[in-house]
Amino acid sequence: MSSNTAESAAESHGRTSSFGLLVAAAGVVYGDIGTSPLYTLKEVFAGHYGVRVDAEGVLGILSLILWSLLWVVSLKYVLFMLRADNGGEGGVMALTALARRATAGYPRLSGVLVLLGLFGTALFYGDSMITPAISVLSAVEGLEVALPALGHWVVPVTVVLLIGLFVIQKHGTARIGILFGPVMVLWFAVLGVLGIQGIVLRPEVLQAVNPVWAVNFFISHPGIGITILGAVVLALTGAEALYADMGHFGRKPIARAWFALVLPGLVLNYFGQGALLLENPEAARNPFYLLAPSWALLPMIGLATLATIIASQAVISGAFSLSQQAIQLGYIPRMQVQHTSSAAQGQIYIGVVNWALMVAVVLLVIGFGSSGALASAYGVAVTTTMLIDTLLVAAVALLLWRAPLWLALPLLLGFLVVDGLFFAANVPKIFQGGAFPVVAGVALFVLMTTWKRGKQMLFARLDETALPLQAFLDSIRIQPPHRVDGTAIFLSARPDAVPHALLHNLLHNQVLHQQVILLTVVVEDCPRVEAGQRIEVMRYGDGFFRVLLHFGFMEEPNVPEALRLCRVEGLNVEPMRTTYFLSRETVIPTKRFGMAPWRERLFVVLQKNANSSMSYFQLPVNRVIELGTQVEI
Repeated sequence: MSSNTAESAAESHGRTSSFGLLVAAAGVVYGDIGTSPLYTLKEVFAGHYGVRVDAEGVLGILSLILWSLLWVVSLKYVLFMLRADNGGEGGVMALTALARRATAGYPRLSGVLVLLGLFGTALFYGDSMITPAISVLSAVEGLEVALPALGHWVVPVTVVLLIGLFVIQKHGTARIGILFGPVMVLWFAVLGVLGIQGIVLRPEVLQAVNPVWAVNFFISHPGIGITILGAVVLALTGAEALYADMGHFGRKPIARAWFALVLPGLVLNYFGQGALLLENPEAARNPFYLLAPSWALLPMIGLATLATIIASQAVISGAFSLSQQAIQLGYIPRMQVQHTSSAAQGQIYIGVVNWALMVAVVLLVIGFGSSGALASAYGVAVTTTMLIDTLLVAAVALLLWRAPLWLALPLLLGFLVVDGLFFAANVPKIFQGGAFPVVAGVALFVLMTTWKRGKQMLFARLDETALPLQAFLDSIRIQPPHRVDGTAIFLSARPDAVPHALLHNLLHNQVLHQQVILLTVVVEDCPRVEAGQRIEVMRYGDGFFRVLLHFGFMEEPNVPEALRLCRVEGLNVEPMRTTYFLSRETVIPTKRFGMAPWRERLFVVLQKNANSSMSYFQLPVNRVIELGTQVEI
């Protein structure tokens, strides 16, 4: 296991800083799972699952929820997967990079795991669409309980709130972000207080702590048993977020926030809702809001709305961060990444992702119209992602960590069985509205694999006509071209071949600069690269240099800034005497063997709309020359 750099940095600031991280983690990491009590039991007892609102049904469901939280969230994610950090970072992309490293000696297995990781990434975007829709909608539905006459305003109010949330993204959330932690701490405290109030009414609800109630529920409801897990999983949605946000807070603050605040608040509230249902089965229409005293109903709606907006913000920010990682690793086209905070490196905004999510979320709210209807679509993407996480971490544990088989295998098999049951329970949802996240995930998976495969084909075609570097150097020594003052930097993806831009420049202009740098940017499978390992310089003589710049998948490749690290004798990169030469390929789909024709045409569209290398590498606009070439694939 790698050391957790974020955690080490946090510990150096002492207990005060640790408490601050704990509060911040409660706000960002647990927003999604923290708002699950709004709709979980409401969905379970909605009627279409056939669960009766009696002691057997209520205690059985509460026991299932409690032990699912303990097994999936506490054991699997908090105690086990948080240790699978990639240089302090978590999330499905970071885990995929770890799994690829672990299976380096098994190419086929590595390929399968990478595809699984890509599919998990695609499903995250589907989840990012449903989470804001169902959470904010469920919060605003409190209006139907407090003021029934305003029930028809639920969808319009939800749409306005969500559009407002997406509109402010480009301005950044640094200022209001400080409130996220305290608001969510208040939220979990209120959840706990309301839960205790309900438990006092019917203390026998505490019997659900005994897992026998969960086992008996399966025995006495053979037809419902597995199916009901499709609703119980709503209590777990957002569990994968705590792993994805590990790089922001570190393992210990996230774990402490879970055990000290989040888990107690959730369990108490679920048990309080269960006690209310035992006292008044009619409360099943909305047990969360009916658990609150009538005088506190409107404040609870306001607090719940704030909590769900914070949960949505965390998911949106996660989509931006995941997109940046995918761009760096070459799985999606380059997009404009805008920093919204000069202090926090992780505060970014990607317009294409933001507006696409907004359109999808608004359509979901209007199309489904209620949190109950959306619940049928929720869970498919989450359980598939959880299953993929287990498969990836199994490869890491067995092949990279070399964990003892007697310990690792039973634990991993237990995770796999439970995840498999939750996944199987959610498969029928695909035909009940759950097709949306699956279709969105499949579409994004096709886009990512098409882009990756298309880039591989493009490089292969360019390699067919590439001139070996040594042969080129030998030829210009025999017939030296005219040299002009200054430095020319030619960017190339291949470190062992002559960049096409260099050949085109020499062919048309008949000159070479006195100093020529062949530059290749390498993205490593770690989040960040130390400054001392950033740059490699090789000197070929006659003013030629090969420079390799190494960046992590969480970093922005600022080429001019990195080139200032060059301290090799004879290599002097003066900004005002340096020209960057880029090659811009125009791709032409043909009938040559490669991809299906429709995928080749899709790749052409993606290639045309990808952000330019100039802005991606942060090159000075007035020092760049682009030379075009046509490539058939």
